[in-house]
Amino acid sequence: MRPTAIITQALEILAALAAAPLFLGWVNQCRAWLGNRSAPPLTLPYRNLRKLLQKEAVLAHNASALLRLAPYVVFSTMVVAAGIIPSMGTRLPLVAAADAIALVGLFATARVFLALAAMDVGSAFGTLGARREMMVGFLAEPALLMILFVASLISASTALPAIAEHLATQSLGLYPSLAFTAVAFTLVLLAENARIPVDNPATHLELTMIHEAMLLEYSARHLALLEWAAALRLFNYACLGFALFLPWGIATRAGGPLQLLVALPTLALKLLAAGVGLALIETVSAKLRVMRAPEFLATAFLFAVLGLLVHVLLGA
Repeated sequence: MRPTAIITQALEILAALAAAPLFLGWVNQCRAWLGNRSAPPLTLPYRNLRKLLQKEAVLAHNASALLRLAPYVVFSTMVVAAGIIPSMGTRLPLVAAADAIALVGLFATARVFLALAAMDVGSAFGTLGARREMMVGFLAEPALLMILFVASLISASTALPAIAEHLATQSLGLYPSLAFTAVAFTLVLLAENARIPVDNPATHLELTMIHEAMLLEYSARHLALLEWAAALRLFNYACLGFALFLPWGIATRAGGPLQLLVALPTLALKLLAAGVGLALIETVSAKLRVMRAPEFLATAFLFAVLGLLVHVLLGA
């Protein structure tokens, strides 16, 4: 195993851990500016994590070990997912043990543990949020798998670094299949990360929230890990979108260490643009009723299927 591969793997994981809260803070700032409101500090997510980590955890008397274990499992799965997604380079040792299908499995593992822990205490709102989260996941995962299948057919591989390198080294051209799947991926990203129009991360209305309803029983370090994991999930989805649709600028196998140095500011620029785009979508969108979420995700699946059909039938 080359030292460059180990350095790339470690750099990607460390960058994800450090930049995920910053990316979330950037999205919140852009939302505030577009809404003509005073923007919170860019470092507010870091301050919240530090404040929570300094407090003492309080758990319900009837809480089982699952409630204590879930934050660590959810956080760990998001860290492993960050090591699979090629955000800065394609030389990733972890990819030998996991591919794009395993990545979807990691996201599903985090969802299942979080939902089970939300139902552990038996509170009404935790159970309500868990049921809604599983409904969203049940509809979003097929669309995400279909998106990955289209990219896998184009590159003849299910390994994300191979997909990113194949697309990055190709001459610039128009892929209608990728255009349709990019729309589908955007819809899945919004749903999977509890963003508007499926969910509103800034609200705490019990009858409408999904993700926040599952965190009501957590405090201190447990809540900090779950908030950090949510930021990592958003960061991972953004980097997954870059690998599938904007892979240019990452360090390929043919490149040297200098290309890896260029990949870091390139990733920062992509995240800046993605934060503005995500905030713009949330600003111009209205919150959907929960019963309309299946229609939203069905649209994402149809766009993904359309992209698959365009590639299979037309080869484009």
